[in-house]
Amino acid sequence: MVVFILEMFSQPVPAEDENIPHLVTFGADSDKSWGDDDFCQIFFFKVPPLHTEPFYIRVFDPDTGGELDEMKGEFNTGVRFSIYGGNGAWSNEDAKKADPEGEFKSGNMLASRNFETSSRFDEEWYTFGPFIQQEGEFVEELDGYIFKVIVQGTSGDDGNLYRFFMSSEKKENRSIEGSNVFTYEYTFRLSNNQNSVSQIYPFIDDKVTSVRIRNYDWDNDGFIRVVSIAKRGELCTISNQAELSDKEHNTSMEIQFIKSNTTHVKNNNVVVIVQNQYGESLPFYVIPIGGKPVYNPSLRMKAIEKR
Repeated sequence: MVVFILEMFSQPVPAEDENIPHLVTFGADSDKSWGDDDFCQIFFFKVPPLHTEPFYIRVFDPDTGGELDEMKGEFNTGVRFSIYGGNGAWSNEDAKKADPEGEFKSGNMLASRNFETSSRFDEEWYTFGPFIQQEGEFVEELDGYIFKVIVQGTSGDDGNLYRFFMSSEKKENRSIEGSNVFTYEYTFRLSNNQNSVSQIYPFIDDKVTSVRIRNYDWDNDGFIRVVSIAKRGELCTISNQAELSDKEHNTSMEIQFIKSNTTHVKNNNVVVIVQNQYGESLPFYVIPIGGKPVYNPSLRMKAIEKR
């Protein structure tokens, strides 16, 4: 068994290095062509064993109807944020699938709130908690207590844009050393800046021999490129399949989203999934395990004959 211990601090979700403006979840009656394939997003928050103090999960702009949100007609959308812990919160296989099916709401519900069309939390923080580590599910291989947050559209057809922060304080964002956040299906809004490059970081464990990168509703918004310690920057097409080398095991891969300089696509919402050779979804960590990948070419030596 390989245990990965992260000696670092948590960051906002999305993290600053990802250069992603917001996460997005649409209402239950939305048109999937607007960029959300299932109107549900699941994130897992890891609390390290050494953090024994209470903590909070904070959501920025959780309601729909504000300046950041995406309106279709008139705002009419409700989105529910629910937090789960206890046995099965992460270990239940349905919780880790890309599609919200079966027992994906596994574990014990610790908190839940439905946010409707409102301006009360427009560009403001709402705080869930306090929670303590023992309320989560302890996962030895992840070296921490895992809490699950499910964001699901309950009504309407607008897009709710928001962010997270796991904090040691109720009224401010203060990082927790050794924490991290990950998801198996990343649904987010790209920047409108044509010079922008966003990136996300799937983790490749030692059982993965190949990956399939799937994206939904890219809208020809530029280029997608893959970087790893063995890949300098391969261009990726929709549902691209990539073989992996042994040296890529137990490292993070970087998937870059490079905006087009010629076609200006605004308010582009994208869904990304990375699957292994068995069709299982791989986790995206907001803090890449092992750090951001740096291409490391293999040098080949050739003897020069003497004359």
